[in-house]
Amino acid sequence: MIHITLPDGSVKTFEENVTPMDVAKSISEGFARNVISANFNGTTVETVTPLTTDGALVLYTWRDDEGKTAFWHSSAHVLAQAIEELYPHAKLTIGPAIENGFYYDVDFGEHVVSEKDFKAIENKMLEIARGKHDFKMRSASKADALELYKDNPFKTELIENLEDGTITFCDHSTFTDLCRGGHIPNTSIIKAVKVLSVAGAYWRGDENKPQLTRVYGISFPKQKELTEYLELLEEAKKRDHRKLGKELELFTFSQKVGQGLPLWLPKGAALRERLENFLKAAQKKAGYEMVVTPHIGQKELYVTSGHYEKYGADSFQPIKTPKEDEEFLLKPMNCPHHCEIYKSSPWSYKDLPKRFAEFGTVYRYEQSGELHGLTRVRGFTQDDAHLFCTPEQLDKEFKDVIDLVLYVFGSLGFENFTAQVSVRDPENPDKYIGTVENWEKAEQAIINAAEEKGLDYVIETGEAAFYGPKLDFMVKDALGRKWQLGTIQVDYTLPERFDLTYKGSDNELHRPIMIHRAPFGSMERFVALLLEHTGGNFPIWLMPIQTIILSISEKYEKYSEKVLNLLENNEIRALVDHRNETIGKKIREAEIQKHPYMIIIGEQEEQEGKITVRQHGGADLGMITLEAFTEIIKEDIKKTLKSF
Repeated sequence: MIHITLPDGSVKTFEENVTPMDVAKSISEGFARNVISANFNGTTVETVTPLTTDGALVLYTWRDDEGKTAFWHSSAHVLAQAIEELYPHAKLTIGPAIENGFYYDVDFGEHVVSEKDFKAIENKMLEIARGKHDFKMRSASKADALELYKDNPFKTELIENLEDGTITFCDHSTFTDLCRGGHIPNTSIIKAVKVLSVAGAYWRGDENKPQLTRVYGISFPKQKELTEYLELLEEAKKRDHRKLGKELELFTFSQKVGQGLPLWLPKGAALRERLENFLKAAQKKAGYEMVVTPHIGQKELYVTSGHYEKYGADSFQPIKTPKEDEEFLLKPMNCPHHCEIYKSSPWSYKDLPKRFAEFGTVYRYEQSGELHGLTRVRGFTQDDAHLFCTPEQLDKEFKDVIDLVLYVFGSLGFENFTAQVSVRDPENPDKYIGTVENWEKAEQAIINAAEEKGLDYVIETGEAAFYGPKLDFMVKDALGRKWQLGTIQVDYTLPERFDLTYKGSDNELHRPIMIHRAPFGSMERFVALLLEHTGGNFPIWLMPIQTIILSISEKYEKYSEKVLNLLENNEIRALVDHRNETIGKKIREAEIQKHPYMIIIGEQEEQEGKITVRQHGGADLGMITLEAFTEIIKEDIKKTLKSF
């Protein structure tokens, strides 16, 4: 007999070789019908895997993220079978589940897959799914695996890197694929599929290797869910920050300037400035000091920090000077520079904490295929700050930074978020620098702060930065998509590498602890997410133009200018549309530009010394006094801009 522990802590006793599905049926036949995946003792298993030892079992349905992963991983197998049957000469490579759906990388040879192929692939996938084929795992010897894929150099390369005795395949219908496992019971659970797009992808992400076709898809257990998802995609297209950024005249790109290097237009630059001033004001209240550092640094600086070792391959190549053996790098991070600022003066425990903040631009050489609007660029500005404190100050400083991040989120409409404590992977110590003792202290400090602040958090192993653990904030936008936004990190390592010290009350030298934090993350990515979250309808305190004045004809230009001056005297950002266009056209274009309010000026408004106000979206506030309108604006700002 074996003892199976369920998530609620209850323990059930079964005969050996019981399967997760048997356990599900023992709970409820109705529940069992919805179970599609399982995890036993921390390892993903099939629902038909025999269990032979005591252990903890978690059963997943479609509602669980792990259930979706199994569903989409299995769907990737069905996609691969459909491709193999439709294009017999295609060579399959790999096909994982991703956050929303799955993909499969394929060498189609001479055939170029395009949107006209999508329907045939979808129909073939549904035909396979309706066959109710079980997913079955089996082991294979390395020799047999290599023989099976002797005509597929991609699978052969994968197998050659595996140890004999660890190789497994998944079979369903007439199809076989190299696979580690983690499937739904059978194909019939897949009721709706959609091929979403195709893109180029280098084999194993290496631009020196063959380019493949990446086929993206998604699947659902109900047609209704697919329909809802496609509607969401259409809304996402409308909110695409690249589209809105162009319409709102915020930023542009130039091939001559270079890929991944955004150019901020006047309206976008003003938007960035308002965001910076917003955070600077909060930082000033919290005791931060602004610093400025150069865009480059000597290579030795980043060797000392460890960034050259970890980021060297993803950074721009060294800049050589006329002086022999002198090399500089475009800075990949601001923290080494801030360490040197700290080191420029001796400090006492009475001086700490020191909080250095900078809107510092950094550079990473992202592959051209990975660049995407403002969310993935080669040059970006971080709202960076580094705090140097004593061990006794760490807890308060970390919690104060959490408060600052929550203030930023609240003022910008990001109300739906969870926290992620990202810790190291103890199985891969080579990924990190620093001692195990310091890592343990740093990880515990973050967990304690998250608990004391009452954050809804999860612990993610292996997601830490190379120099320390971190607290990441995972925000859900208006479309329900998750984004990592804002991060706080505890670092014992860089103070050691840079030999940073302070004199303690015992008159001895001690090592400060360093906190890295960036509530926005990067200005570029933050603006992109804010655009997509709000659809361009920013909180009114952030809008480039809070109201636009539209005169019915040139006769009312003088009164329009008077209204403009009165608004500006009340610190309301306004603009007069002087163009000789119809009022209808002016209103339509003001709607496209997302101006929160439109003021209409005509004969009656001028005679009565009032204004007619229209809200973005069509609501008509009627004719009111200018004083009443300024109060409306101020009240709107008060509602959205939180106090800190």
